[in-house]
Amino acid sequence: MSTHESHPNIIKRLKKSEGHIKSVIKMLESGRSCLDIAQQLHAVEKAINSAKKTLIHDHIDHCLNESISENKTSSELAVKEFKEITKYL
Repeated sequence: MSTHESHPNIIKRLKKSEGHIKSVIKMLESGRSCLDIAQQLHAVEKAINSAKKTLIHDHIDHCLNESISENKTSSELAVKEFKEITKYL
């Protein structure tokens, strides 16, 4: 399994999100206001979406590009994979 340059940064973002999710659970358990909780959930959602987008862009930039340039993948297969991964954006 190869690690991309972006993976350590993505892992950091996700671990930070994990901590925020735990704090949201504590907020709910302690009866904090819905506004405060919604604000925290929004921040978690943005962080996870950012990590996902970084991962997908990295895949497109490196994996797909490398496959095509090294003739490992036909252009038809590369387009299919591109369409498949972009549905997660």
